[in-house]
Amino acid sequence: MKFRALLAVSLFASLVHNAAADVALDHAPLPPDIQAGSWVLMDYTTGQVLTAHNEHVQRNPASLTKLMTGYVVDRAIDSKKISPDDIVTVGPDAWAKGNPVFDGSSLMFLKAGDKVSVHDLSRGLIVDSGNDACVALADYVAGGQREFVAMMNHYVDKLGMHDTHFETVHGLDAPGQHSTAWDLALLSRAIIHGEPDFYHMYSEKSLTWNGITQQNRNGLLWDKSLNVDGLKTGHTATAGFNIIASGVYGNRRLIAVVMGGESSKGREEQARKLLNWGRQNFDTVQILTKGQRFGTEKIWYGDAETVDVGADQDFWMVLPKSELSHVKARYILDNAELEAPMVDHQRIGEIELHDRDKVIARWPLVTLAKVDKGGIFSRFSDFIHKTL
Repeated sequence: MKFRALLAVSLFASLVHNAAADVALDHAPLPPDIQAGSWVLMDYTTGQVLTAHNEHVQRNPASLTKLMTGYVVDRAIDSKKISPDDIVTVGPDAWAKGNPVFDGSSLMFLKAGDKVSVHDLSRGLIVDSGNDACVALADYVAGGQREFVAMMNHYVDKLGMHDTHFETVHGLDAPGQHSTAWDLALLSRAIIHGEPDFYHMYSEKSLTWNGITQQNRNGLLWDKSLNVDGLKTGHTATAGFNIIASGVYGNRRLIAVVMGGESSKGREEQARKLLNWGRQNFDTVQILTKGQRFGTEKIWYGDAETVDVGADQDFWMVLPKSELSHVKARYILDNAELEAPMVDHQRIGEIELHDRDKVIARWPLVTLAKVDKGGIFSRFSDFIHKTL
């Protein structure tokens, strides 16, 4: 194998949506002390988890369930099955009056027979955390709550949420309903990556409906230093206090999930600690750019003397700020010599990312052009040069 020096990590790049390699760093900063049952801090761009605890332990999601309810509605809009402007006639099952299921729970305060747009019901679901709005949307999108829950669990499988199962459209306690901090971080990432207009509703601080004004329960939306623009809170006696908060810092975004917090303010403080730790200690950087030339290699018996080599995809990664100066990359050729013919983007080796003396990630090294066989005279000339 032949080694080539490649590049130092660039610190400046624009945001794109890509998966990153699995990274284990020996010199990552110590995470903060978090008081909760489980938590995850995820980088949105790469999906890397910066710190986590009990992240795969199944817990009661409470109203964090509504994230999936909103996601299913957004997918129905995206597929043109419904429109945000569609008018929904609220059924009696979405009316809290005389419905013991809704006693003491969060509501948009709909009434049977009300005519409400899908857009406004979605705002009621997100801002008011309205259980009645969830039922009204489920009836309209799927024809009933049971059918809608089946759609929710379909997307659970599609998103790879392996430790999640839903039994309700709203998150009130139900046997068999559970999720994890890891799975809910995956779902939050998918929501943010969906339709920007839909995600914007998660940043709304209040909603007035039928003369009733309610405040968004995500208190971090008011913290100007944190730049949080979503997502959701949840609480029941069995779940404890849950929160998912996402903040934007320059060209990067972080997602903090806290489950089983001790109080409403306590869950906010734990999420705040995670977000501040992440933005103070890490950078999201572009390591590789698709089609960018990293080197030029001699090629034998071809219609060209050399071929440019590089990566076949964009790759982003989260790295500790303290380690950026120690992170370097180089590439390794599978064979010491390259011979034509070669197709464009043919794998010829591997790109390695090193933090000090440790390899922390690997990607394929490919040719950036097609090289055909050369003519008989050029091939004979190469043969002579190789045998001298």
